[in-house]
Amino acid sequence: MMRADFYLIAKPRFLEEPLRLVCELARKSYDANLWTLILARDMEQAEQIDALLWELEDDAYIPHQIAGTDEEDELTPVLIATPDIDVPARALVINLRDAAFEGACERILEVVPADPAAREPLRERWKQYKARGFDVTKYDM
Repeated sequence: MMRADFYLIAKPRFLEEPLRLVCELARKSYDANLWTLILARDMEQAEQIDALLWELEDDAYIPHQIAGTDEEDELTPVLIATPDIDVPARALVINLRDAAFEGACERILEVVPADPAAREPLRERWKQYKARGFDVTKYDM
């Protein structure tokens, strides 16, 4: 069963740095042995996620890189992709872009900002995933 999980940001530590939640989700997926694709909005966001993943505690090192910066993309458990690079989907996709993810995967994680204006398009996306047969769930973070 394909799943789409929406993470609604509410906790203060994620409100200030929503990308911290992205890193925690990536760490959980890595610990679960799920290869993850993070779809960043742009290079600036990709670099922020890359930096935050390096800052995790020493015992939580997650092998990761920005797609296209090294020829070993397919060997890296957590791949961060910018819109200009076409990369194959993975079992788990964390989507930070404005459009619903169209590719095939087992699970999509959508990180929803606290800003009410940002939530409206996500309601539409929720319907799109449901229409495609995804099992959709919401989590308050």
